[in-house]
Amino acid sequence: MPFDQKLYCILPSATMREASACIDGNAAKIALVVDACGRLLDTLTDGDIRRAILAGLELSTPVSRLHEGKLHRLRPPVTASVGADKVSLSLLMRDSRVRQIPLLNANGQVVDIITASDLEKAVALPVHAVIMAGGFGVRLRPLTDDLPKPMLPVGDRPLLEDIIERLHQSGIRRITILTHYKPAVITDHFGDGRAFGVNIDYVQEETPLGTAGALNLLKTGNDPLLVLNGDILTRTDFTSLFDFHREHAADITVGVREYDFRVPYGVVETNGVNVTAITEKPVIRNFVNAGIYLLATGIRDHIPQGMCYDMPTLINDHVRAGKTVVSFPVHEYWLDIGHMDDYRKADADIRNGAV
Repeated sequence: MPFDQKLYCILPSATMREASACIDGNAAKIALVVDACGRLLDTLTDGDIRRAILAGLELSTPVSRLHEGKLHRLRPPVTASVGADKVSLSLLMRDSRVRQIPLLNANGQVVDIITASDLEKAVALPVHAVIMAGGFGVRLRPLTDDLPKPMLPVGDRPLLEDIIERLHQSGIRRITILTHYKPAVITDHFGDGRAFGVNIDYVQEETPLGTAGALNLLKTGNDPLLVLNGDILTRTDFTSLFDFHREHAADITVGVREYDFRVPYGVVETNGVNVTAITEKPVIRNFVNAGIYLLATGIRDHIPQGMCYDMPTLINDHVRAGKTVVSFPVHEYWLDIGHMDDYRKADADIRNGAV
C-alpha cells in the first residue's frame, strides 16, 4: 500500500495525546515527527510516551518537550534511504534494536516505513544453503589444532555463526553443514539450529569428495542450492544473488570478486625482438572465485557419484556443455580466511565495526 503520511506523521507542536493516537492508529505503532516540509525530526513509540508520563509530563504537553531534561534519546532516529535492500534493513533493525525504520529520500523526507513483520515476510528465500565446513585449516595451525577453521572466533563468536546469521537475515531457513574435521565442535554448538532461527542438518564426509562431489550426500530437494565455503567472512546480499540468478535463468551462478595485482616491474611488450610498449608497474585486474555458488535444481544430477569432484570442474563441464553459467560480482565486504594474516584482519574488522 502507498505510504499515508496522515497515518504516521505529526508536527513538533502536536501533543503527546495526539502522538499516542497516531501510534495506536497505524500498523507500525510509531509516530514520525516531521517539519513543515515533511523532513524527519524524530520518532516516537508507545514506550516514549509512557516514559514521559512517568517523568511527570501531561498528555497535553507538545512532543517537542520530550527532548528537554533527557526525557528522550539524544541520538538521531534510526533511518535508511529509500531503496535500501531487505538484508541491510534487517541487519540495521537487529543491530539498532528497533522494529520500525523510516525510509527517507535525498531531502530527508519520509517516503515509506518498513517494519520487522514486513521483513520477515519479504526476505524468505526458497533456497537450501550448504556450508562446506570440513577442511583441516592446516595453514592456520596451531589455532585449528582443536577447532575446525569455520569455528575460529571472529570478534566474540565463531565465523560459522556469522555465516549462519547472514543466511537467516536473508530469509534462508534450511541449512546443511558438511563436516569432516572435528565435526562434534560444530554440531555441539549449533544443534538443530532452532536457537539461531534456522533448521540445520549435517552431513559427515568420511572421505572428502570435493566441493561438488559432496553435494551427492545431501537429501533430495527441489530448492536451488546456495553453496558457501565455510571460511569466508562476507556481507554478500544473498537476496540480490538469488534475484540475479533468476533474472538470467542461470544453471549456475558463481560469486566473483575483483582482485587487483600490481606488477612490481615495468612490463615490456614485444613483437619478436622489437619492443612495442613498456608499462611501468601496471595493475592487473581479474575476477576471482569468491567461494559462493547458486545451483539450479537438477544440477546435482550431473555430478558423478562416489568420486572427488570440485566446483571448478562442475562449472567448466557446464560451460563446455553450453549451459548458462553467470558471474555475480561481490562488491560487499568479502574476505577469504586462508592464512593467519587473513584471520587477524577478519577478527580486527569485526571488532572495529568494518564489517
